[in-house]
Amino acid sequence: MEIPNSDLVLTYIATQGPLASTVGDFWQMVWESESSLIVMLTVLVERGRAKCHQYWPKVGTTPLKATDTLTIFTHSEQNQGHYIRREMTIKESSGASRNVTQLQYSAWPDHGVPDDPAAFIRFTQLCSSLRNHRAVIPEEEESSETERVLEPPMVVHCSAGVGRTGALVLAETALELLARRQPLYPLDLVRAMRAQRPMCIQNASQYKFVCESIQTAYAQGLIKTETESN
Repeated sequence: MEIPNSDLVLTYIATQGPLASTVGDFWQMVWESESSLIVMLTVLVERGRAKCHQYWPKVGTTPLKATDTLTIFTHSEQNQGHYIRREMTIKESSGASRNVTQLQYSAWPDHGVPDDPAAFIRFTQLCSSLRNHRAVIPEEEESSETERVLEPPMVVHCSAGVGRTGALVLAETALELLARRQPLYPLDLVRAMRAQRPMCIQNASQYKFVCESIQTAYAQGLIKTETESN
């Protein structure tokens, strides 16, 4: 998502929750995209229905052989109440490796929205702070030797990869716009998101929740503008 009047682009891979048959493909995608942050917006099972396969090994258990060349290790797991933070490592058979943080937001109820808008905003801000920092648009006038490229994306998924996933993308983009004192038109952002991934923000309640969360964050002083941050 491009932020107007800046060189900032918030990059994402919005995807469905891995199935048992797609775990290897998922980790291959994470590896090839060079991402170091996975945001999971669902629990594994809701109301007796599987929403996502557990695609990581538990702490202290045998590493997960995701593909012929990729092995996943989980080093730590911290339950922070409304979310769980896991630290992992992807190791490639060549010897290369990368540390990955997974943030699992567990306070989004099935067929509803979270009860605490401020907690969701703080979670979104945490996701922002853990990005492999910000992405910039390549400048056309620069030569190929000095051309800047987009930074690795944040991988975001829920179950289908459109509803809750879209809500987080909308929330982070809105926060960034407000922090830079840019006008915010949430419906225009949703249209831009849907042009890239159809069905982002699945229903009115999700859209309303994000808008109310932004209003709550602004009222509680959770949004710091660039001037206030300096």
